[in-house]
Amino acid sequence: MSLWQSFLAVFLTVFLAEVGDKTQVATMLFSANANSNKFIVFGGAASALILATAIGVIVGTQLERLLSPNLLKMIAGVGFVVVGIWTIVAK
Repeated sequence: MSLWQSFLAVFLTVFLAEVGDKTQVATMLFSANANSNKFIVFGGAASALILATAIGVIVGTQLERLLSPNLLKMIAGVGFVVVGIWTIVAK
């Protein structure tokens, strides 16, 4: 997979996962405040997402040293399915 294909796959996956989630709703609520500086809201939200992503990359890099890529994919897939089921059945 080329660098651009990898970038696009990651971008689309993360973008689709983030659109409409609680992070975006929280950011909208902060920016809806008439007294808020929209650039500060954007900067704070973007910085938080960058830090969370950096943590994910660091943890993923360390997990790769301990587990096989196939096992990591299996764990991630099961995790997504569990979160999806939990989202459907949670009240």
